[in-house]
Amino acid sequence: MKLSSILAGTALLVGLTANVSAADFKLQSSSISEGAQLANEFVFQGFGCEGGNLSPELSWVNAPEGTKSFAITAYDPDAPTGSGWWHWNVVNIPVDVTSLALGASGTDKMPQGALEITNDYGAQGFGGACPPPGEVHRYIFKAHALSVEKLELPEGASNALTGFMIGANTIESANITAVYNR
Repeated sequence: MKLSSILAGTALLVGLTANVSAADFKLQSSSISEGAQLANEFVFQGFGCEGGNLSPELSWVNAPEGTKSFAITAYDPDAPTGSGWWHWNVVNIPVDVTSLALGASGTDKMPQGALEITNDYGAQGFGGACPPPGEVHRYIFKAHALSVEKLELPEGASNALTGFMIGANTIESANITAVYNR
């Protein structure tokens, strides 16, 4: 095989890969941005924090083939717990839903069938940012395209079990990591 044929084939493969990358699963938001400080409306109300405790607007595009439902998570890996802090776990979001409205958590704006897990504050639904004073924490909001229509979780499932089941059924995920300090 000639070198020119190999190079042409390689160029074609690179071009095809670039086109596939352009259609990757992506999480978007009009509320939060990559690397940006969270607004006060997304800060917890309690634990010494005084915020609006609203869940952000999130939308996702280009779900991979085989997606049967979605999950949304919000996690702080910097919490001084040894295991991070789960701010939000939403599972069983129907495949035809591609966004959650601003402040949807705990309201009738949540998609029918979606299940909000109890967060690490001990409340069902979204719990905003509230790091210890003087610390900057990361808040990873992640959309998961799942290979199952519904995660079969027991009532009162922990965030660890929910995270395991999400991970075991994720085809692809996309995230936005915001920060917060007080």
